[in-house]
Amino acid sequence: MALRWDPDILPPFPAIALRALNLMSGTDTSLIELCNLIRSDPAFSTAVLRIANSPLVAFSKDVTSVLQASMLLGFRRLRSVVITVGLKAYLRGSFTPLMRACWRHSVACAIIAERSAKWSVRDNDFAYTAGTLHDIGRVALVTLMPQSYGRVVERGAERPEDILPVERELCGIDHCEAGRSLVTAWNLPEAFVAIAACHHDPEARLPGAASLVPPSCALADSLGFAAIRCRSYRGYDDLLSLFPGPARKRFPPSAKELAAEIATEIKVMEAA
Repeated sequence: MALRWDPDILPPFPAIALRALNLMSGTDTSLIELCNLIRSDPAFSTAVLRIANSPLVAFSKDVTSVLQASMLLGFRRLRSVVITVGLKAYLRGSFTPLMRACWRHSVACAIIAERSAKWSVRDNDFAYTAGTLHDIGRVALVTLMPQSYGRVVERGAERPEDILPVERELCGIDHCEAGRSLVTAWNLPEAFVAIAACHHDPEARLPGAASLVPPSCALADSLGFAAIRCRSYRGYDDLLSLFPGPARKRFPPSAKELAAEIATEIKVMEAA
C-alpha cells in the first residue's frame, strides 16, 4: 500500500526549536525563557556553545555558558541558531546523502537571505530563520516517503521549479504544499506558512524580509547547494538582479567566491 501525506505521523520537530519560533516578541523575558529552554537540553546547549565559540561569531573571549552566549548573541540571533540546530537534530536520525543535501540547501538559502536582508536594511534574523525552514516540506516528504522521493530524485527535472509536478505525480503532493500543511500543523506563525508554500511561486508577493527567500533559494541551487540536481540553472548575474539594489552590490563578484564562503559557514554548522 502506497504511503500518503499525513503530517500527524511525522516525527515532531524539536520542542525547543518550536518554542523558539513562537517566541516572536524579543523581550528580555523571552530571552531568559529561551535560555532556560536551551539549558534544559544538553545537546542544544553543546551545539549553541560550539557555534558561539566558532569563527562565525568571533567573540573576543571564550563563551563558557548558555547564559553568556544568550547575552552576547541576543535574542533574535540566538533564536536563529536554535532553529538551525533544531533542523539538524530533526534530520539526525536519517542523515542520508539526500537529507544532507536538503540540510545544506536550507542553510545556504538561510545564509544568502540573511546577508541580503542585512545589506538592504531588513530583518536579517527573520530572513535567516525563514531560509532555514522554507524547504521543510521536502524534508518531510523524504522522511515520510523515502522510496517515492527517491524516484523523484532519479527522475530529476530541467529546472528547480519543474520538480513540483514530478513530486505531485510520484508522492501525491509537492514539497510546497507539504510545507504549508506541516507548518500549519505545527501552529507556527503565519509568515512561515506563506514562505513554505510560495517560495517557488513567481506570482507570490511575500512581504519584507520574506521576499528574499525565493531568490536566495534559487541562488543556493545555482551555487551547487541544490537538494536535487537539475539540468539547468539561472546564471549568477541574472539571479543577483532579483535582489534589492543595496544587497545586489554587496555580493561577491563571482559565484565561486560566494559558494566558497557559504561552504565554510555550513562546515561550522555541521560540526556543531
